[in-house]
Amino acid sequence: MKTSSRVSVGIAGIGVYVPQATESSHDIAQKTGIPADVVAEKLGLRQKHIARPDEHVSDMALAAAKVALAGFDPAALDAVVYFGSSHKDYPVWSVASKLQYELGAHQAFATEIMSLCAGFTVALRMVKGMMLQEEHMNHVLLAVGTKESSLLDYANPRLRFMYNFGDGGAAVLLRKGWHENEVLESHHITAGFFHKHVKVLEGGSVNPIGGQGFPPQAGLLEVIDPEEMKEHLDPISFANFVTVVERALEKSGKTLSDLNFLAPVHFKRSMHKQILDAFGLSEKNSYYLEDYGHVQAADQIIALWEASQRGLLKDGDIVALMAAGTGYTWGATILRWGRLRAALRSSR
Repeated sequence: MKTSSRVSVGIAGIGVYVPQATESSHDIAQKTGIPADVVAEKLGLRQKHIARPDEHVSDMALAAAKVALAGFDPAALDAVVYFGSSHKDYPVWSVASKLQYELGAHQAFATEIMSLCAGFTVALRMVKGMMLQEEHMNHVLLAVGTKESSLLDYANPRLRFMYNFGDGGAAVLLRKGWHENEVLESHHITAGFFHKHVKVLEGGSVNPIGGQGFPPQAGLLEVIDPEEMKEHLDPISFANFVTVVERALEKSGKTLSDLNFLAPVHFKRSMHKQILDAFGLSEKNSYYLEDYGHVQAADQIIALWEASQRGLLKDGDIVALMAAGTGYTWGATILRWGRLRAALRSSR
């Protein structure tokens, strides 16, 4: 019998870091006037973590990276890839380069992938391809950090769907030839019409710093024409979530009937239930981030970490990482959890 020569890329380490301070649904209620039970039930948020003023995006990404690399020599890394928030320590600056230096990954090159909250699925897709293409690309660190809670103006009702933004960092170590937590295939959809709706208006080339007097809330997130955004987004968002997962499964040689676990972006509780129902999954087949909120592109890693700690995942499980980033991009990447040989045994 002919032996397959397929080379795998797997997740060999996971790290998560969240700040100690938290903001509860009651805290958000006091700031916004939205009842605490609505924040908890509709927005799906009991609490989220909030970084200290002196705790920055690179600090949180670095802390998570050190956990992911526990027992691994950073000098053996071939690349360090940052895929987190574009709101960083400085407006124009490389988090990846700092991570490479601070970790002592002196043989690795450093680069960044920016795809907003869809970043993890995009980074897995791109970096896996790079690792399989290049013979000597064997170990890559992917890291994310976010402090986007500091971009919120709770007095701005147009940001209501972003009140769940929390802070933190996460990282994974990818290893070629690693048969545990194998990265399978990905699929993405972009609807570029939504490029105009969510942005920080000041500080770029359109409204440069110093060019005009800034309003009091300058530098914070804004939603342009939220009614138009909702009108066009609501009819397609659910369908696109389903499509990216179905297509990623299909590319991986799987169907929805093979799906065991969903690690999704944090969104309102009703959407989470609707997605689970569409995939034929129960709440036991997912982890809902009600104690973290939406930690930008770290959501799926946090869900994986929590699920592994809680015994929700077993060897051979087919896992869908599902994300969406404003702009608007929906994405999914499929994992085969645990040991590949265990997965083969469970399929017989």
